[in-house]
Amino acid sequence: MKITKRLAVLGLALLLISCSGQEKTVYQVPVEYHKLENGLRVVLSPDHTAPIVTVAVYYNIGFRIEPRDRTGFAHLFEHMMFQGSENLGKMEFIRLVQSNGGILNGSTRFDYTNYFEIVPSHKLETMLWAEADRMRSLAITQENLTNQQGVVTNEVKVNVHNQPYGGFPWLDMPQIANENWYNAHNFYGELADIQAATLEDVQSFFDQYYAPNNAAVVVVGDFEPADALNLVEQYFGDIEASDPISFPDVSEPRQEQEKRESKVDTLASRPALAVAYHMPKRLTPEYYAMGLLDQILLQGEDSQFYQTLVQDNGYTGDISGGINAYLGNMYNYNGPILWMMSLIHDAETPVDSIIAKIDARIKAIQNGEIDQAMLDQALVKIRSSFYDILGTYYGFGRADLLASFALFDDHPDYINEIESEFEQVTPELVQKTAQEYLRTGNRTILTIVAKDNPSL
Repeated sequence: MKITKRLAVLGLALLLISCSGQEKTVYQVPVEYHKLENGLRVVLSPDHTAPIVTVAVYYNIGFRIEPRDRTGFAHLFEHMMFQGSENLGKMEFIRLVQSNGGILNGSTRFDYTNYFEIVPSHKLETMLWAEADRMRSLAITQENLTNQQGVVTNEVKVNVHNQPYGGFPWLDMPQIANENWYNAHNFYGELADIQAATLEDVQSFFDQYYAPNNAAVVVVGDFEPADALNLVEQYFGDIEASDPISFPDVSEPRQEQEKRESKVDTLASRPALAVAYHMPKRLTPEYYAMGLLDQILLQGEDSQFYQTLVQDNGYTGDISGGINAYLGNMYNYNGPILWMMSLIHDAETPVDSIIAKIDARIKAIQNGEIDQAMLDQALVKIRSSFYDILGTYYGFGRADLLASFALFDDHPDYINEIESEFEQVTPELVQKTAQEYLRTGNRTILTIVAKDNPSL
């Protein structure tokens, strides 16, 4: 269930305020935040631009904290959520959405598992009823578990084992760069672990994590907040909360020495390189400085790495990455994360030549070659990127941020404060952040060694 279409539908309130004698444009996302007696977080964000609504249900459980010896379990359970509930049989949830002209998806990430539907606005009640039904009464049967173990096992084989550059770098790098098992295991799943999951594992996981006190319901789109809140209370309000959840320690020690590893990929046609640095703690001043450094160094064809590696030296045709790259963005996670970049290059290009160019750009900033004009340009880019996220997938991008800020920070209105936090970053803070977080000792380098492949 992949969604590829994008539509920038924001419906934001435009305000003009006085700032140092000048008018400044500020966009406000409408946010109403409520909590039900059972602990369910409810975020409502009306937008009457188009007659559609996005319903998103986020659970505060991702592959970062799945059970030991059950790698891939959080992802496996995501599949289980589509196998039926008390009032909807196997696959009927999907058919219900699609027969009403909607689209849907679900995904598992470091710190959450999410499910969302985008439907005509008059079907809001139907979607809330359906989501509440599977939160209350998922069909946990051996038949469904066995079926989905096979599906996920096949998915791992197709997407990782039998793909050139499969798992590179989004799956490989965290396992190398991190020390804490919760951050460093194979979260897509070892095949033996996936097959070892039992019905008791599934039931326990559901009872503990798929409860209202560990979830957020977000509604974005064409609706009246009072009506939506009444519907959420009607369908979710009587679902029992789980016992208080004790989450494991996912902290990472400070990395002092550079790490280097290579991986042989017999399906790859050319070598590849990935470089990662541990990020500052989320929502700190240094975190925002790293967001701007990401724009300066890595994002877009005007970035310093692109200019050096692609335009000036022709080492590669493209370079990708970012904060929480390949699995989200810099806002929707809650724990140690990497700033990562990757590229594919010719066999004749030495890896150390590429690293030297990267180091030169970083060293310049560490030595103070950054001014307010450079930051101002990065601010324009980060602002554009932020609003691009908000407009993704007919309102899903906005729902994603609201759910993340509700689950992780208990403050969904933070969505309206992000810009001002970036604006407080100074050139001096960027320099200090680069000195601490872009140092060699905080870096991990992963190379893909390509073998001759007769089928290519």
